[in-house]
Amino acid sequence: MLKREVAKRVFALEFRESNMAFKEHDDQYAPQYLLTPTGAKCNRIFIVGTLTEKEDVGTNTEYWRARVTDPTGSFLIYAGQYQPEAAQALSSIEPPQFVAVVGKPNTYEIGGEIVTSVRPESIQIVDADTYDLWILDTARQTLQRLKRLDEGSEDVTKAKEHYSPNIGHYKQMVLDALKTLSKGAEEVSVIDLSEI
Repeated sequence: MLKREVAKRVFALEFRESNMAFKEHDDQYAPQYLLTPTGAKCNRIFIVGTLTEKEDVGTNTEYWRARVTDPTGSFLIYAGQYQPEAAQALSSIEPPQFVAVVGKPNTYEIGGEIVTSVRPESIQIVDADTYDLWILDTARQTLQRLKRLDEGSEDVTKAKEHYSPNIGHYKQMVLDALKTLSKGAEEVSVIDLSEI
């Protein structure tokens, strides 16, 4: 039985700056991955943010394009007939609304530039507390990945060679995201800010 990959938590800014998509095998069914600048190897991602806009851009069938924003930027979401549950959810959710999205990262090229988007498996409405928790978890996981950039594992080495990531840039991204938490400083203390 095929095991589903764990959905990684990544902020929008890092996701948008990711452009290294690859497969580990030549098999047509081999999973596709997106490697981010901090070394997250994503076959699936989990994001929580505000659905700020949506539009049916399909011609003959529904094909939804939506934007979900977190404190660092926005994710482009596309859902159509091959993502029926997500497309159905998008058709009924009116922005602005907090949503949780699990989906596959997707890359395509426009005018020589790689653009990232998400093909959602599921989209559901969540509350502000869930959004804050996601920011905390994503901040924690991003900081852990930044620490591991010195380890030299295969994914980390690939990420460093491809992106030459600016650690300060991603630490600032994490800090900016944490500053938006509605709960304030007492929750942030869970993360060791001396590491940032």
